[in-house]
Amino acid sequence: MEKLPIIIAGGGIGGLASAIGLAQKGLASIVLEKSAQLGEIGAGIQLGPNAFHAFDALGVGDAARKMAVYIDNLRLMDALSGDEIARIPLGDDFRNRFKNPYAVVHRGDLHRVFQDACKASELVEIKTSTEVVNYQQDGAGVTVIMKNGKRVKGCALIGADGLWSKVRKQIIGDGAPLVSGHTTYRSVIPYDLMPEDLRWNAATLWAGPKCHIVHYPLSDWKSFNLVVTYHNDAPKPVAGLPVSHEEVRKGFEHVAPIAQQIIERGKDWKLWVLCDRDPIMNWVEGRVALLGDAAHPMMQYLAQGACMAMEDAVVLSEAMEAYSGNIEQALQAYQTRRRLRTARVQLQSREVGQHIYHPDGAHAALRNQIMGTKTAEDWFEVMSWLYDGLEQ
Repeated sequence: MEKLPIIIAGGGIGGLASAIGLAQKGLASIVLEKSAQLGEIGAGIQLGPNAFHAFDALGVGDAARKMAVYIDNLRLMDALSGDEIARIPLGDDFRNRFKNPYAVVHRGDLHRVFQDACKASELVEIKTSTEVVNYQQDGAGVTVIMKNGKRVKGCALIGADGLWSKVRKQIIGDGAPLVSGHTTYRSVIPYDLMPEDLRWNAATLWAGPKCHIVHYPLSDWKSFNLVVTYHNDAPKPVAGLPVSHEEVRKGFEHVAPIAQQIIERGKDWKLWVLCDRDPIMNWVEGRVALLGDAAHPMMQYLAQGACMAMEDAVVLSEAMEAYSGNIEQALQAYQTRRRLRTARVQLQSREVGQHIYHPDGAHAALRNQIMGTKTAEDWFEVMSWLYDGLEQ
């Protein structure tokens, strides 16, 4: 591999995970982050066993396990009746089947795991207030152009710059993301404010007509993460906009009182209009490749956005090691291993949102009947393609 560093556009979870993965293979990188300081917007994040497979491969498994909250169950509730539809136990049988646990964490805590690992590595350099807007490449490397006009040269460029990726714009040029019309409202509340009868050690989802509610404990049980989603045909992308409690409430007036009380406990709500993109077969151009949301942005309904970015980082670093004499071959190999798996997650995330979380009437009743009769072993089989790991 050439002596120039690999440039990574974006200092989110995917970008920092990539830097650590490359450092493990002895490869230097420079991370260029447009924000003035590193950090993650949002609150809770769910981590399936495949996330822990990736943590271990990236050398941060111990640190990741220390900051995680390990839940007992995944619970699916009927938001209209208040009844439980299905419960998936996450105890010893689950861990033995998938070789790793299921956990929930604060997104900022997860990001700090990668920040700390990057700071501890002599092979990773991070620059903030540095936005990549363009690049040029030739046989000798890639030159990235910053918003301030400055240039940095590297042997390759990894575009980990998110949903609105400037690197993707140059490679693919497919315009704005697809707007789903689903609006998500997020809040974090102290433990004591959570209704006592709902302080479950579970990732719980209340499914209702054109809406759903998710809650789970965070940060060593100091708080609960609330994520509520309403299919209100929102017309354009919005990210992190503060909204009133009244606006959140009006999307959930039709659900059962036990579910409504969760909304009532929320405060300091912010909204996001969910977006994704259609899967693509190519996100590599010579010495430039996309990663994470820049390559395959997805709906939240399988809780896999960060997990897929970390898997990308593992595969990228392995490909760079395997094809150390040829960066272009390495990036093509990385893409080949990742594109169909991530496409499946993108497409199935859409389907889950439409057909599992938001149906009404006979459709919802059929969902309840089918999902309510599955055993734990049935659920493990359903999940195996996702949680068994990279090659599934």
